[in-house]
Amino acid sequence: MALPKLAASPAYYSLVTANSFVLGQAAWHYRPTLFRSSQAQQRTLATNQAQQDQHLDNYNQRQDQPPPAPPRESSQSSPPSSSTTKSSSASDSVPASTTDDTAYTSLPPGWEDDPDYRITAFSQLPHRNFGYNQHIKINEDFKESLRQILWQFRAPIRYAFAYGSGVFSQKSGNGSSSSSSNSHDLSPHPNPPKAVEDWQKGGAKIIDFIFGVSHTQHWHSLNLTQHPDHYSGLRYLPYASAAISHVQDDFGAGIYYNPYITVNGTMIKYGVVNLDTLATDLSDWNTLYLAGRLQKPVKILRDNPRIRLANQVNLISALRTALLMLPEKFTERTLYERIAGLSYLGDPRMTSFLGLGASEDPAKISNIVGAQLPGFRQLYVPLIENLPNVSFHDRRVPGVPGWEKEDALRHAGSGASPASQTSVEDVLGGAEGLDLRQDMDPVKRGNMVRRLPKAFRRKLYFAYKKKFGIPGSAFEDVLEASEDETEAASGAGGGGFRRREGGEFERRIAGQEDLGEVMGKCVRGTVAWPSTTQSLKGVFSGGLGRSWKYYSEKRAKGKGKELSTVEVGEEGKEGKRE
Repeated sequence: MALPKLAASPAYYSLVTANSFVLGQAAWHYRPTLFRSSQAQQRTLATNQAQQDQHLDNYNQRQDQPPPAPPRESSQSSPPSSSTTKSSSASDSVPASTTDDTAYTSLPPGWEDDPDYRITAFSQLPHRNFGYNQHIKINEDFKESLRQILWQFRAPIRYAFAYGSGVFSQKSGNGSSSSSSNSHDLSPHPNPPKAVEDWQKGGAKIIDFIFGVSHTQHWHSLNLTQHPDHYSGLRYLPYASAAISHVQDDFGAGIYYNPYITVNGTMIKYGVVNLDTLATDLSDWNTLYLAGRLQKPVKILRDNPRIRLANQVNLISALRTALLMLPEKFTERTLYERIAGLSYLGDPRMTSFLGLGASEDPAKISNIVGAQLPGFRQLYVPLIENLPNVSFHDRRVPGVPGWEKEDALRHAGSGASPASQTSVEDVLGGAEGLDLRQDMDPVKRGNMVRRLPKAFRRKLYFAYKKKFGIPGSAFEDVLEASEDETEAASGAGGGGFRRREGGEFERRIAGQEDLGEVMGKCVRGTVAWPSTTQSLKGVFSGGLGRSWKYYSEKRAKGKGKELSTVEVGEEGKEGKRE
């Protein structure tokens, strides 16, 4: 009888409640890591991401400001002193003004001999203005509209850029700008911001993005929760984020595209890539799929110090590769077309597939360079001026540092659309650009061979191993001697790295008459398989309907440009007959 009375007592319930509360708190505090709630971690991640995004947002706004105009009265300027370089590396932002006019053009000696791709801050770059050439100036309102699109993704984006004809104009086959060639086409954007509408006036196009992320599966898990409609049928699979990250990282070029997505009333296509994959391709050229896109003008919207360093290596590698494939004298346009064409060699989109025809315009490379020569100039002139074996051989070249940036800004102007820009013919040097000359000395060209990206260089070595008849054991010695990680003879205990200079094997390669042809085959061998598998992967990542729509539109555009070229040719013939 005592137990029922005790159970009915208010004191009993108070005691049980107090004990349950204490036990519950203890169990919660000492719970296993597996069952810990991620809410606090997510709040911390969100706070850290917001702070980093704000920092990068402020940084990119400063970075987009043009460098200071160099003094007109001085035609020569000495390189910055070592003390200037050291002090400038203490900050991770580019100032709006500086007293050193060459600080943003000079590259410190040996910066690419042993680059640290593990850096986490801009202050760890070789100097504070390092890589300024990668930031291409565009209309401020349009840039802000692109940045607003990024803010619609709650999943953390560490690096981002916009690229393609939706951002930079291209010339059509008849020589007119692609921004006006499709004046009768319907806009793909349901309700675009005024800045996007004005910038793409007369030829609205889908805007392409690439997002660099730190953790692939985590990013897709967050994005699937926020934007499930962005994904194909893969989102219905069990553990969808794991399946999507597997498709992204283990097939093709390591990038996952979501096409035909509307964000802020703007139709976009965005690709997601892991930062490790991106950095590796930029530095080693494993696939050239991502590196090739950044070898052309793009608009960087969210920067990352590690990727900026890797991309600077990518740009100077593209420049060396093009120089090794060119004769002693050439023009800027020839150089930039060679660079722009690297990533298209072996790309299945440039060739007929199963009798369906090429999905890309055959004149795409010429069209890109024809309309974007000032952007290419801004990317590569600072690198040309820092290479010892190539220089401008043209009396029209201004004798002041940073002239290419000023010319690019003048061409971009402040107009609302590409149609309001200065025509390329009005750019310094005209449509063909300025004249250049390179030193054909085998020693200097051998050094360029030695400094090619590791994965690509090995392909080139194997190509000439067979031609030179080098036995396997001797070839292994050549490969071992060419490794970047080889310790210097004087670096006892692993104290240093050998400067990457070409030996007898590299100089012999550099002197071959068929070097350009062999390098072209190596590029095709690098690009072909990743590009093909990436195109096939698009059927799964974008879905069959979206993939066919994308191919059909590309094919229709290519056919239209081929037709316009033929029509222009016929009109020219008729004019001659008259």
